[in-house]
Amino acid sequence: MPFYQRGDVRIRYEEVGSGFPLLVIPGGGLNSTVAGLANHPFNPLEEFNGEYRVIAADLRNANGGESTGPLEIDRPWDAYTDDQLGVMDHLGIRQFMVLGFCIGGPFIWNMLKRAPDRIVAAVLAQPSGFRPEIPDLFYQNNIKGWGPGLCARRPDITIEMVDAFLNKMYRTNADFVFTVTRDFVRNCRTPVLVLPDDVPAHPYAVAMESALLAPNAQVSLYPWKDTKDKIPLAVRHIRTFLRAYQPATGEHRLAAAAQ
Repeated sequence: MPFYQRGDVRIRYEEVGSGFPLLVIPGGGLNSTVAGLANHPFNPLEEFNGEYRVIAADLRNANGGESTGPLEIDRPWDAYTDDQLGVMDHLGIRQFMVLGFCIGGPFIWNMLKRAPDRIVAAVLAQPSGFRPEIPDLFYQNNIKGWGPGLCARRPDITIEMVDAFLNKMYRTNADFVFTVTRDFVRNCRTPVLVLPDDVPAHPYAVAMESALLAPNAQVSLYPWKDTKDKIPLAVRHIRTFLRAYQPATGEHRLAAAAQ
């Protein structure tokens, strides 16, 4: 697989198919990897490569992935968004659609805040969100399931640094979708499709609240992945949604002067 490099950041990505660009953000929390898509309810690299140029990347510093970079303690969400937008810049892509699982939900909202003119439409599948009855869920999951593995292979990173990073990421703005406010979602005109889930890390209430607030939102059936026969129906909804908002071919490319 190819790599995108910017300074100390090195991001491994994969692209398949051709057509209008579709960025895919795998789930798995901070251990989000392209390989992990094989264990998702469906794999967008396989489902959509006949119609779109599908691009996915290992998250920076994910255990089991090959993307590496500094631990930017003061700006955790933005550091990852830098990587995601950086890959698209590297590929010469200006406008694209995005489909994200799990942690991809907060990432998509942050991307819509950072680069609203670049995201044509967004699909949030089983998105992560803050659950007040388990307020420390994401910190605890990652201090146990992500931090030790990262420290073991990166002697420049200590568990104290991981603690500070996770505190900034999940405790500083512990509300809603972590990356944006309800007012932002209420004023976001980008078309979004939400596929709710309801497990501890993917609260149904937050998924539905974001869908009800966003003025151009759609919601898939729920539950959509409890039985195998429902998943193709959800995928069909995603395909219809993406086709409805896909611009004319060629409009997505970066101008040569902007590269």
